[in-house]
Amino acid sequence: MKHLSFRGLAILIFFTGSCSVPNLESSECAAARIVVREFYSFHFGNEMKFSQQNLAARKRFLTSELFESLASAQSEGDVFTIGSDDVPKAFRVGACEEQSPARVSLDVLLFWRDDVRSEQRQIKAEVVRQGETWLVNSIFVP
Repeated sequence: MKHLSFRGLAILIFFTGSCSVPNLESSECAAARIVVREFYSFHFGNEMKFSQQNLAARKRFLTSELFESLASAQSEGDVFTIGSDDVPKAFRVGACEEQSPARVSLDVLLFWRDDVRSEQRQIKAEVVRQGETWLVNSIFVP
């Protein structure tokens, strides 16, 4: 009996170890997802209101085109979420769509939750690869 339970356990371990869920996301989406998650983690962890100083702090995540476009803009709200002073409390990076090997679009879900409000909105972050680096190229409401 002892011999049977050891054999059964060995078979169970073998089949459990060989079964795994494959990663269906492309390497481009996976790399871009990391950048978007790091960018929004930094953004949510700091002052979100638009200013030249706050924009400069985010420069390492942005393409030069997006940075220069925002540097010349006059905005009062949060240009990286919905463009208003009503900033969300949390975010989650969602689905990814590969547009080319060097360009992907990621859903970013924004959440507002407090005692009287529970709301979710979606924006999109377009991320491009420049050399070996993935950078946020645009943020828009779909």
